[in-house]
Amino acid sequence: MGSGLWTAAAAYARGVAAQLESPNRRVVRLLEEGKYVEAEPLARLAVAQALKKNPGHRNTAKSLNNLAEVLRNLGRYGEAEPLYQQALAIDEQTLGPHHPDTAIDLNNFATLYYNQGRYDEAEPLYQRALAIYEKVKGPEHPETAANLNNLAVLYFKQGRYNAAEPLAKRALAIDEKKLGASHPDTATDLNNLAKLFVAQSRFTEAEPLYGRALAIRTKRLGPNHKATIQSRTELEAMRQTRDGVATPG
Repeated sequence: MGSGLWTAAAAYARGVAAQLESPNRRVVRLLEEGKYVEAEPLARLAVAQALKKNPGHRNTAKSLNNLAEVLRNLGRYGEAEPLYQQALAIDEQTLGPHHPDTAIDLNNFATLYYNQGRYDEAEPLYQRALAIYEKVKGPEHPETAANLNNLAVLYFKQGRYNAAEPLAKRALAIDEKKLGASHPDTATDLNNLAKLFVAQSRFTEAEPLYGRALAIRTKRLGPNHKATIQSRTELEAMRQTRDGVATPG
């Protein structure tokens, strides 16, 4: 259940921020493509421009958050942490503690802690982000589901299966309703819930979920996509464990 964590960058304001949008948009695109090394100099340029123009502006927070995301994905956690802190402080001051952009900062900051195994520090940040999304976006919004999934993954890592299960089930229900039964995000929910069941030796419940996730990913992403391979590998490992066959390696 270690995969499936969601992070995001907000849409950018128009008008006075136009000059900042171009490098930031390219950074977001490169982040989505996993081109983190290529993204870093652009992200640093965006931060430098933003700090020069207005260090306390919301666009500066977005630039800081984007650079932090690049560095986090490069495993440079110590460099990323103060940038997340700065972005969060700016958005809390300029937008307020309940704004969706503040929730994005909280979620991404929490993911940094999650990546480092600092689960106790990640939990309240994920909880705050979830509360904001439930209030602002609504309890059945896909972004609310993504935050539910993040908190469920965290609880799974802590071995808190009873706490993780209702969150994972709720995320799945939302995505099935809002995105559809064959959406890749629904497949992520299915895969995560299956993994949660496997951890509790609930193989009969896990197998059909893995099967559904694998079918969706094969159709929507292709048989050789890393997510498809993940579902296929985990399904086979579950069957071997269930049948008492040791997994090689």
